[in-house]
Amino acid sequence: MSVEPRSSQVSLSVEEVRKLALLARLDLSDDEVASVAPQLDSILAFVEQLAELDTTGVEPMTTALDVDNRWREDLQTDSLTNEKALLNAPSHGEGCFLVPPVLGVVASKKS
Repeated sequence: MSVEPRSSQVSLSVEEVRKLALLARLDLSDDEVASVAPQLDSILAFVEQLAELDTTGVEPMTTALDVDNRWREDLQTDSLTNEKALLNAPSHGEGCFLVPPVLGVVASKKS
């Protein structure tokens, strides 16, 4: 079933399109803003049309497919010892994994 979006009273301003682009981390040129605006208007019109549907008695669902999750039984098992977890670590010390700094250089400890 194909649903044609109808023309709507929803119309985004250039400023609103630019704000959406900023939120989406898009750097749009003036030509791109002019091209995207009618597409967004069409999307919003379609969403507005969907909002008119009567969904009384329709159960919420996470998927349109009738599927059952097949989970294995949750059994408690022995976990790794600290020594086994660190066995193949490229670098470790004091019972912990040692990794290089990722947020900048940390001042080294003076002994």
